[in-house]
Amino acid sequence: MTRIVAGESQKPKRGRALEVALALGLVLLIIVGAVMGSAVGRDSNASAASISSQGPASELKLGYFGNITHAAALVGVKQGLIGKSLGSTKLSTQVFNAGPAAIEALNAGAIDAAYIGPNPAINSFVKSNGESVSVIAGAASGGAQLVVKPGIESAADLKGKTLASPQLGGTQDVALRAWLGKQGYKTTPDGGGDVAINPTENAQTLKLFQDGKLDGAWLPEPWASRLVLQAGAKVLVDEKDLWDGTGTGKPGEFPTTILIVNKKFAAEHPETVEALLKGHVAAVQWLNDTPAAEKASVINAALKQDAGKSLSPNVIDRSLQNIVFTVDPLAGTYKKLLQDGVDAGTTKQADLNGLFDLRALNSVTKNKTSAAGLGQD
Repeated sequence: MTRIVAGESQKPKRGRALEVALALGLVLLIIVGAVMGSAVGRDSNASAASISSQGPASELKLGYFGNITHAAALVGVKQGLIGKSLGSTKLSTQVFNAGPAAIEALNAGAIDAAYIGPNPAINSFVKSNGESVSVIAGAASGGAQLVVKPGIESAADLKGKTLASPQLGGTQDVALRAWLGKQGYKTTPDGGGDVAINPTENAQTLKLFQDGKLDGAWLPEPWASRLVLQAGAKVLVDEKDLWDGTGTGKPGEFPTTILIVNKKFAAEHPETVEALLKGHVAAVQWLNDTPAAEKASVINAALKQDAGKSLSPNVIDRSLQNIVFTVDPLAGTYKKLLQDGVDAGTTKQADLNGLFDLRALNSVTKNKTSAAGLGQD
């Protein structure tokens, strides 16, 4: 209760009025904060949905890697499947070594869409609070292995050894760090710990291994096959053996390559995204329907064009035997992929709801590819 003092009978009234005003202001701040917090916490597609469509884009800038796990991109570009589907939209391409570099380019606006491994896409989504990218399709499952020097027979032989991955925070880097953690080893991003991990460009990894400066590497195809067939490495871990079918129902299935798009670009140019998906679906279909010899020839020609050098037939054959081409991004595996990133120290725990937007894919394929509750399908 307010105490009234003689000679100050008007002050309590003014004081009560001020208290009421402050209280009302506080209530308004709480309401506004709750509304804003709710808006931030909603599906991240909400902000993108507020951007009106501007029709087909004049240009689509597409990123991918010179890897056989990215064969859908190699074939889609080389065979003109994506360009034809885009119609009047110009297709520009850029080749990367690994996912984090592609994500940086996408976030900077240097590219609009990218074929990429799942972990960099997850990391970008988490860091941006769901605003950066959408996964719109799968591209490949399988095709990643830990290959090592002869004489290394088990995980117990890796203590004190030096291994490579394509890039810190990339999908194979995360897989390697998470697997080593399960073997009881500690690793650090700067190459310290029980097993040293040196993120290295794939071509340089091959040379360093041949020179005896690396003990092994966790790599996508064709690089795992190149180390085995051209440098005498042996397979210590085939990543497909680490996936028991949780989230997919099929043991051995895990996403190696997916197709993502910048959310703002997708909101502004949904027709272009659908056209890209039509070309992508056609490329995956071509890969699954084409005889092995012709498929290898086209992929090799695309690799020579992008990387300046073709591969030997045995490398391509071995690589293709390890990969399944699919437009399903295998969304049911992403909670484990996120946890692997957390365990590896390359990302943080987060809600992945809103990561997937498979509506255009399902419209193109007339199927019902599932987002596993992590977005729209």
